[in-house]
Amino acid sequence: MTDHAGPVDRTDYVPTLLPDEVEEDLRAAVRDLLSRRVGVDQLIAAYDGAALPDLWPEMTGLGLAGLLIGEEFGGAGATPAVAAVVLEELGALPVRTPMLTSAVVATTVLQEAGDTALLPGLADGSVVAALAVPLSADPYSTAPTVRVGESGLTGTVRSVAGVEAATVFIVPGSDGCLYAVDRADAAVAPVSSLDMTRPVADVTFDASRGRRIVDDADSAVRAGLRLGAALLASEQAGAARWCVTETVAYLQQRRQFGRVVGGFQAIKHRLADLYADTEQASAIARAAAVAATDLGVGHEETALMSAVAAAYNGDHAVRAAEEAVQLHGGIGMTWEHPAHLCLKRAKADQIAFGTPGRHRAALAGLADLPA
Repeated sequence: MTDHAGPVDRTDYVPTLLPDEVEEDLRAAVRDLLSRRVGVDQLIAAYDGAALPDLWPEMTGLGLAGLLIGEEFGGAGATPAVAAVVLEELGALPVRTPMLTSAVVATTVLQEAGDTALLPGLADGSVVAALAVPLSADPYSTAPTVRVGESGLTGTVRSVAGVEAATVFIVPGSDGCLYAVDRADAAVAPVSSLDMTRPVADVTFDASRGRRIVDDADSAVRAGLRLGAALLASEQAGAARWCVTETVAYLQQRRQFGRVVGGFQAIKHRLADLYADTEQASAIARAAAVAATDLGVGHEETALMSAVAAAYNGDHAVRAAEEAVQLHGGIGMTWEHPAHLCLKRAKADQIAFGTPGRHRAALAGLADLPA
C-alpha cells in the first residue's frame, strides 16, 4: 500500500471521522450477515468443541476478502477506513474469520513487499494467508524468524493467529527475506487460547521449501503489524460499543428495590463514563484508519495515531467488558450469557500486535516526549 498524500505537516492534517454512505451500506451488509448466520449459542458452544459457522465464503462474496486489494487483481480497491468499518462490526460479535489476519495483515505485508502472485487468490477467497509471527508481535520490534538453510526453512513460530483457515504462510526468514510456504509443508499444532473464537497455533517448518517474496522482510512485516494494530482498535471499539448497548438495555429492564436498576444515580454515572469513553475509542480508531488511508501505512502520523488507538482501545475494551459482566449482576457471570465472550476476546486482544504498554512506550518517541 502506497502513500496517498505524501508528507503532511502534523499541525495541518485533520482526519475525517464521519463515515460516508458507502461505508454505512457496507456496515449494514455485514451486520445483516452476522444476524442471519451467527447466534450467541453457537459462539458459546465453541468452548465445548463445537464447530463455528464458516462465514468466509459469504464474506468473500461481499468482497471483504479482497477489500484492500486493487481492482486489477480482482479486489475491491477499498481503503483501510472501509476495512475498519467491517472490523468494528466483527468486534460486536466475536466470530471466527480470517478478516484481520489474512485480508488485512497478510495482504498488507504482501503489497508492501511488492508481491502480486497471491493477490488474485486472496481476493477471490481461494487463498487465505497468515503471517507466521506470534500474535503478540508488535510493529516496533524485529519479528521472530525461522532459520533459512540449504534444505529450506526450519523452526517453530509460537502462537500464530489465523492458522485454522490459512492455505499459505508468509514467513520471515533468518536471512532477512520473506517467504511464502504452503500449508502442506508446515506442521500446525493448536494451543490453548483464552479466546476460542480467535484460536492460535504453533507452526513448525522442517526443511520446508518456500518461495522468496522479497529481500527486506522487516519493513513489510512492520507495515502489516502496524495496520493490524490500527484496525484491531476498530474491532475493540466495536466490542466496547456492544457492551455499552447491551448493558444499558438490560439495566432499563432489571428492577431492584422497586426501581429500575438503571435509574440509580451511581449506575447512571458509571454508564455515562463508559459511554463517553467508548465514543472516544471509536473516534480514535477511526482516526488511525483514516490516517492510514490518507497518508499511507508508513507515514509517521499514521504510526502515531495507530499507537494511540492501540494503547487506548486495548485497555478500554477490557474495561467495557468487565463493566458489562459486573452490571449484568448474577446473569452476567453465567456461561449462557454472551458477556464472557466479549471479555475473553478483549483480554486476548489486549496483547495482540503489542500490549498497550508497548504502544505507549513507542508513542513517547513518536510524539517527541522525553522518557
